[in-house]
Amino acid sequence: MAIFSGVAALAACAPTPPEEAPPPPDATNAVEAGVVAGPSVATLGLSRDDAEAARLSFMESCPTLLARNDASGIAAYWTTVCDAAPDWGGDPVRFFTRYFETARVGDGAAFLTGYFEPQIAGVRTRTAGYDVPVYGMPSDLIRDPSWTGEGRGPLGRLDETGKFVPYYERAEIVSGALDGSAPVIGWAKDPIDFFFLQIQGSGQLIGPDGQVLRIGYAGQNGREYVAIGRVLRERGVFAPGEATMQGIVDWLHANPDQADVVMNENKSWVFFNELTGDGPLGALGVPVRAHASVAADPRFVPLGAPVFIDAVHDVADGLWIAQDTGGAIKGANRFDTFWGAGEDAKRIAGGMSSDATALILLPKGTLTRLAR
Repeated sequence: MAIFSGVAALAACAPTPPEEAPPPPDATNAVEAGVVAGPSVATLGLSRDDAEAARLSFMESCPTLLARNDASGIAAYWTTVCDAAPDWGGDPVRFFTRYFETARVGDGAAFLTGYFEPQIAGVRTRTAGYDVPVYGMPSDLIRDPSWTGEGRGPLGRLDETGKFVPYYERAEIVSGALDGSAPVIGWAKDPIDFFFLQIQGSGQLIGPDGQVLRIGYAGQNGREYVAIGRVLRERGVFAPGEATMQGIVDWLHANPDQADVVMNENKSWVFFNELTGDGPLGALGVPVRAHASVAADPRFVPLGAPVFIDAVHDVADGLWIAQDTGGAIKGANRFDTFWGAGEDAKRIAGGMSSDATALILLPKGTLTRLAR
C-alpha cells in the first residue's frame, strides 16, 4: 500500500521527495472543491488493453466500493456498473463509454508520484548473512485505553508501571526492543534495502534459492515519519531536488558509519504480515496492479472509481483505478501511481514526479444528481 508519499496508507511512499507536491487545497471533499462535467469518455482515446486492465481492477474493487462509506460527497450509484463489469464480453472501451461520464474535481490539475513493490534479498528462516528481522505485529502495541478525543487514540504501550507511553521508535527497535514481543516472519540481508521496503509498505523477500516471501503492511508503531532525504539536504549532502531514492541509497551504502544514525532519524517502523495472493494489497483490500492501480485521497476520489490521467510524464497516461491511499496523498488530484515489482518498476516509480490533468469516471447520471 502506498504509505509515506505517496503508499497504499500511512504516510510517504514515493521515491521522489513528497515536498515537491503542491499543498493540499482548503476544500475538505470533492463537492466543496467543485465537481464539473468533463469531456465524453469516447474522446479520451482509451486503448483496448488499458481499458481491459482497468475493467478487471474495477471489478475487483466493486464489493468494497458498494459497501464503503464514501467521504467524497459524490452521490454515485455504482450497482449497475458493478453488475455489468464481470460479464462484459465485448470491447472493454465500450464498457467505459456506455456506463461512465467524466468529471473534473476542482480545476483537474494533478500531481503524480510513483510507488512500487521492492524485491530485496531475504529469507523466511534466519541463516548466515540474513540478520535483519522482519517483524509482525507486536503483542504489546495498543491504542491509548484512556483516549476520549475524536477518532482512534494514539498508538503506544504500557510501561512497567502500567502507564501508557509512546511505542518504541526505530532506534530502539533496531537495538532489540521487540525481542520476545513481536513475531519474526522473515529475515532481510541488507538493513538499507529493508528500510526502503518499509517506506513502500510491501515487497518481496527473495532467497538465494529464488524462493519468494511476499510481505505486506500490517501496522506501524505510531511514531513520526521523517523523510531522510530532507535530513540529508539539511546537512548539505544533497542540493534541493537532488535527493532521489537511488541517490539516498547510494549515499547510505557509501557511508556505513553514518547510515544507521540517519535512518534512525525516521522514528517510524512498519510491521508486516505474509501475503499469499498475487500482489500487494491496497486500502480496498484487493491486490494493486501495475499501471492500473493508483493511490488517491478518498475525500476527493471515491475509492474504487476509475481515474483518467493525462500526464507530462507520458508513461503515466491512461486509465487507473483508485485502490489505495497514502498519508501524504492529500487533496484533490494528488495521485501515487503503482508500477509493480522489478527494476523497471523501481526506475519508473523512482522518476515519477509529474504534473498532469485528471478526470474521475462516474456512473452516468451522477453529475445530474449533483446539480440538483
